[in-house]
Amino acid sequence: MKKFLALLLALVMSLSLVACGGGDDTAADGGADAEDGGNAETAAYQVAMITDYGDITDQSFNQTTYEACQEFCDAEGLQFEYYKPAGDSTAERVAMVDAAVADGYNVIVMPGYAFAETIKETAELYPDVTFIALDVAQGDLDPNGEGYTLPSNVYCAVYQEELCGYMAGYAAVKLGYTHLGVLGGMAVPAVQRFGYGFVQGADAAAVEMGIADQVVMEYVYGNQFFGDSDITAYMDNWYQTLGVEVVFASGGGIYTSAAEAAAKVGGKLIGVDVDQSANIDTYGEGMCVTSAMKGLAETVKHMLGEVVAGNFANYGGQVETLGLVNGDDPTANYVQLPMETTQWGDGFTQDDYKALVKAMYDGDVTVSNDISAMPATTITVNFAGNIK
Repeated sequence: MKKFLALLLALVMSLSLVACGGGDDTAADGGADAEDGGNAETAAYQVAMITDYGDITDQSFNQTTYEACQEFCDAEGLQFEYYKPAGDSTAERVAMVDAAVADGYNVIVMPGYAFAETIKETAELYPDVTFIALDVAQGDLDPNGEGYTLPSNVYCAVYQEELCGYMAGYAAVKLGYTHLGVLGGMAVPAVQRFGYGFVQGADAAAVEMGIADQVVMEYVYGNQFFGDSDITAYMDNWYQTLGVEVVFASGGGIYTSAAEAAAKVGGKLIGVDVDQSANIDTYGEGMCVTSAMKGLAETVKHMLGEVVAGNFANYGGQVETLGLVNGDDPTANYVQLPMETTQWGDGFTQDDYKALVKAMYDGDVTVSNDISAMPATTITVNFAGNIK
């Protein structure tokens, strides 16, 4: 029955493409479509994005992916729609893929490791659909090491979050912060790599400065990707009782709880995934020290461009790890700190940052991506597990 349905959906998609038709706004949560247009080559493509745990207003992962898709499709005159699953489950995400294909979308962008099972259930069912997945690693696709092979119509990008996490932790200590905190979302690989990189960077800076005995880090997971009153109360304790000065909030919208708590005492935050300064600073002027960024938008636009150019075959079937690609220009890398909004100071200047990136690119500074255990440190790290 499923195979028959797939054939029927493929026929519907083919007919809609011939007619140059668009989606019928039957998505679980609607988005703005691009105006029809473009040349004959681009008109054959219709792009859909499906959200994971969050939505397109999370001011982080989903929103960045959505905006990159929208910007690309607007520029190219491509039909674009996003779909929000009704619930947090593989079944709901698969349902959105089915809906997108039924609506005629033949390029589907999926942000987040949670799409691993969705890929396995849908990619071979829809061989004429191109899937672009962000943060879906081989370990997510094949957790038991059974030898799963990614189909040729799927491309997955993963990032070396530990590298930009290291940069942020190193910068924080160099800028004079000695009591730090890490508020992770859920303890999933990407979030762990961010946090463990931050720990390593802070430790390296403290050792270099000879103040390792003075640097303390609190570390906890919220066990969700959004803030709430419980997490805000926990952050209140960090800032007001423990004396935490700056928190690295690495977990989508969970930063809102840290920002609410920081605003009460003039505390600081470090953003994640994208340059979050504009959002974080609404809670307090100058609250955002820096952000550990990865090139989500760049990846989306590049891959959509390759699809439109007919080059996807060069990427299909691959899980590509993106990190440092240039030792001289930090802005060219897939992991970086924002040059314009980082609060540079005498302890850590732009030139110091460039020198750090160069050393990392050349291999003189190495960062472990091992997430099996908290990194060994000279500084004190107080790990408290999950808040809830």
